Amino acid sequence: MARSSRLCNVLSKAKHHLIAAMTVASFILAAPLAAQNKSGSTGEEVVLGLSKDRVAITATFDGSEILVFGAVKRETPIPTGAPLQVVVAVSGPASPVMVRRKEKKLGIWVNTDSVLVDSAPSFYAIATSAPFSDVLTDTEDLRYRVSIERAIRSVGAGMHIRGAQDFAEAVIRIRTQDDLYSLRENTVAVDEETLFRTAIDMPANLTEGAYRTRIYLTRGGEVVAQYETTIDVDKVGLERFLYSMSREQPFLYGLMSLAIAIAAGWGASAAFRLLRNS
Repeated sequence: MARSSRLCNVLSKAKHHLIAAMTVASFILAAPLAAQNKSGSTGEEVVLGLSKDRVAITATFDGSEILVFGAVKRETPIPTGAPLQVVVAVSGPASPVMVRRKEKKLGIWVNTDSVLVDSAPSFYAIATSAPFSDVLTDTEDLRYRVSIERAIRSVGAGMHIRGAQDFAEAVIRIRTQDDLYSLRENTVAVDEETLFRTAIDMPANLTEGAYRTRIYLTRGGEVVAQYETTIDVDKVGLERFLYSMSREQPFLYGLMSLAIAIAAGWGASAAFRLLRNS
């Protein structure tokens, strides 16, 4: 009888442990599903198309334009209330950037302070269907890090650095002047709250890598759906050969550069001699 009682106790404890494990597992499996339902609370989804998902950088590459177009998929009628707005954000590979402040001392411009901006995208373009402040609230911008200011992360400035935020703003200002950063409001056309399209201009001085492309559907400044894909930017042909050689065989690359410089100098000298003698 004692042995039978112990066996019953063991079986009872095992049953309780099994029920607890199944309960925990059900919560784990349900969590991603709940998150998906929350991100698409209006039942709207993005169906996206790109004119091209790969940009080839060649020796004659002078920039590219990518057409972004898509539609909103719904199982229910168009929601009433705030109109549908669209935000398209394309960002290049991010990397740290050293920013130095120059000041004039004794008539000479010298570097005074320097800050390492922890992460800044090499390229960032935002296109919206309305003014940015209308399509996305500050809270949603903070959550999804859509604006150019929020896409740059700078936390490494020392306490002695005055105006630390100025260094991140300097990165934005310089790269905006180089056409690497841009905010183009009212450039996404939305038809009947179902179709949308815009064009993203990519300059010639692109960095190689995967360009993250995000599309957000918003209503009343709140994100109701999102979609993400990538655009691959790669060097091809002679550009790719020279880039690979400079990274993998720097010694041979240096010798080749020296030989080309000598040949170019000799050729120019020979041409001038021919012109002078003629």
